[in-house]
Amino acid sequence: MKVIKRLRVPVGVVFGVIATVLVGCASFSSQPKYTAEQVMEQGFKGDDSLIKKVTQGKGTQDDFKRLSELVNELAKNKPTKGDMASWKEKTSALSAAAKNLVQGTPGALDSLKAASNCKACHSVHKPS
Repeated sequence: MKVIKRLRVPVGVVFGVIATVLVGCASFSSQPKYTAEQVMEQGFKGDDSLIKKVTQGKGTQDDFKRLSELVNELAKNKPTKGDMASWKEKTSALSAAAKNLVQGTPGALDSLKAASNCKACHSVHKPS
């Protein structure tokens, strides 16, 4: 009986460590949560889109966080057209600008406006 009692704590600690590692690995997954199409639909399409709301200065902190999440997921996708270097350059700039907006970095809104130039990305990466 004493042996079983002694094993409870170490076994519990071991399971706790394993659970923590598994949760940590899942959060660093390189698989996108959303496809590029889903990101465009949820954040970039329409006259009342999230990106327009934010770039017009009408966004809330929650909007900034949502936009940041979407563009981070966009960056995890692979381009359906064009090269990966261009995709990384454009999505990295967009992700950095959105992150800076969440953090309240001065000039972040201007950076986001520049990085969210639809035509610059679509002309290279959007399939016809």
